Amino acid sequence: MDGVTGGTVLALAGVLLGTSGTLVGQYLATRVERQRDRGQRAALQRAERKTAIVDFLTAAQRVELILDRREIGLLVTEDPADEKLHDLWLAKKTLELTCSHETAQAAQDYTQALHIRMRGAVPPQGEPTKREYRHSFMEAARKALGSSGPGIVR
Repeated sequence: MDGVTGGTVLALAGVLLGTSGTLVGQYLATRVERQRDRGQRAALQRAERKTAIVDFLTAAQRVELILDRREIGLLVTEDPADEKLHDLWLAKKTLELTCSHETAQAAQDYTQALHIRMRGAVPPQGEPTKREYRHSFMEAARKALGSSGPGIVR
């Protein structure tokens, strides 16, 4: 190789190295951006599920308060039961849209149990209690929010 050819080869090698470095850098930056985006989407989805679960539990707690007050013979507040049941069923439907089938089914079972009791009907013999339905829902909700470990003993 003479000086001109050697210089040309070295210049081409420099261009190839520079181009390779740029492409690798862009690939790594894009990969990091995709990972960050996936993380943000997962966090938003978890927040949406959490909001739906909290809204459902708020509505369920209102219905349970009325049932508990009736059970011990206390006066029920002036809030109509139908409105509370409406809020509960609406919150349950939100869960169906945002959570897994397991969580939505547990919410359905719990809501149905509360509805039956709110209407004054006697649940069928051997049917789980409202607390057992709540426990099943809470465990499904914990899984939906990514909580790991053994279930909570109630």
